[in-house]
This record gives sequence, structure tokens and C-alpha cells, in this order.
Amino acid sequence: MAQEPIVRVRGLVKDFRPGLGLRAKRVLHGIDIEVNPGELFGFVGPNGAGKTTTLKILMGLIRATRGDAQILGHDVRETAFRGHIGFAPESPYFYDFLTGAETLDYYARLCAVPRRQRRERVHEVLELVGLAYAADARLRTYSKGMLQRIAIAQAIVHQPSVVFLDEPMSGLDPVGRKEIRDLVMRLCANGQTVFMNTHILSDVESICDRVAIIVQGRIAYQGPLEGVPGGERTFEVSFSSLAPEFAEEVEARFEAALSGRADRVTLRVSQKHVNELLLAAIARGAVLEEVAPVRANLEALFLDAVAGRIQGSER
Repeated sequence: MAQEPIVRVRGLVKDFRPGLGLRAKRVLHGIDIEVNPGELFGFVGPNGAGKTTTLKILMGLIRATRGDAQILGHDVRETAFRGHIGFAPESPYFYDFLTGAETLDYYARLCAVPRRQRRERVHEVLELVGLAYAADARLRTYSKGMLQRIAIAQAIVHQPSVVFLDEPMSGLDPVGRKEIRDLVMRLCANGQTVFMNTHILSDVESICDRVAIIVQGRIAYQGPLEGVPGGERTFEVSFSSLAPEFAEEVEARFEAALSGRADRVTLRVSQKHVNELLLAAIARGAVLEEVAPVRANLEALFLDAVAGRIQGSER
């Protein structure tokens, strides 16, 4: 039996009125999103696409103009269920005179963690985010990466079922980004669901199970990173001993992308042309070296979505 989605968004519309008497501007145009239990879900899009607006609606910070948004089966306008979700904003503000342990104890109290469990839970979370060594240091001494980890720590100190992260790798160096990536993956390994809003495509590609791409307030793609379901597959076919003039002929005939050196030529062609290309090249004395499917990366998928070359989402 299929499990119910942790996050379900249906027909979400959001209009903003910039001023009295001015015409409303539509920011979200009826978007649909589903996030499954235990999933690490990436939400990406260009600046101004509607990522932050969507997240604010899910967090109950603003209300949708129209549509339905649910988390854990509850309408996002409800409040009682919010003890089961965690949220780490992009630019969190903390009292910098508090220590790391005091900060987490404060948030644990806000989230109604029982007093007898708080001390142990705070220590456990500091260990999880790699800040046990700085538990007694004041936050004003923390680096950007350490503050990002404290932000995630406060989001999970009450052991929520689902965690929302807004740009968790923003402003971090490569080492800091890897630490946050590893931490996010540990959350999913512990059975939590993670919704990650970010613009860093390489991080999404390396750790996320599925992705939604939002462009101008519309979901252009939702599904696995391998590419659009039902889309035409592409292959790279490599030959040695392929005559240069024949390579150019093949490039035009099969609409292929040509690359390589003098001793090895690689042609990227659609699946429908692979067999014909092989027969023609081998008949001209070429030696087949390799045939490999091309895995669509997130950057290519993202650029196709932004350019309007793909529309729709996985159901």
C-alpha cells in the first residue's frame, strides 16, 4: 500500500498587491508538489521563480491566494501539528551572547521537549552536527559554517518528522558545503524527510532523490534527476579509424554532436539513430570503441526547464 505524501501542494496560487489601488501580481500560478516519506527532495529555480514564496506558505508565514497545501496530512494554516516539523531559514538570527548548548536548550524549550530529556537531546544534536567541541563557545565566535550547522540543529532538536531547509549551503566554502551535505544525508538515514530549497545544482544532484524545478511561478519539471520521463534518450558512440570526411558527413546526417581526437571520435546521437550510425560507420571501416547512454545532469535539465523546452511533472 502506497504511503501518503509528507508534503502535498495542489493548485497553489499566490498574488501580491504591490500597493493600494495597484493591480495584483501573480507569483505562483497553480503549482503542484508532492514529497514522499523519507525522501530528500530538492526545490530549485532561478531567482524570483517563487521558491521562497512557496516555502513561506508551507511554513505558515504567509497565506496562499488559492489552492491547497498540506504537511503530514494537515492544512498548513493549522498550528497544532507544527511540533512535528523543523525549519532552518537561509539567514537565521541567533542571540550571539548565548553558547551553542544554551541556544539549543532555548529552542528545545520552545518546542516543548520535556525538561528531563533536554540536556541529553541537546548533547546528542550537537554531536550529530559536529559542534560538540564548541558547545560552550558563544555564537559570536562561530564561523558561517558553524552557524549554518546550529541553524539545522535547532530545526531538528525536537526530532521532527520533516525538515525544511532554505539555502542551507549558501555562502559556505567547499569544506562547509560537504559538511552540510553529509549532515542532511544523515537526517534522511535517520528516517526524516528533508525538503531543501537551494540554487546550488551540484549539491542537489549529489544528494537528492527527486527534484522540482520552478520557473516563473510554475513547476516546469518534477521527478528523478535522470531526465524527463518518456523523453528521448541520447547515446555517445565512439569510433577509431573513422575517416574525417565521413565523420563530418555523419554529423550532419544524424544531427550528431562531434567531439574527440584524431585517433578516436565520439558522436552524441539520439537513440533512434544509433543502429543506423553503427551500420554506416562499420561499413566504412570504422572500429567501434564504445556505446554509452548519456545521463542527463541537473544542469541540463534545469536549463531546458528555464528555456521552456520541458513542461510538466511526474505523477
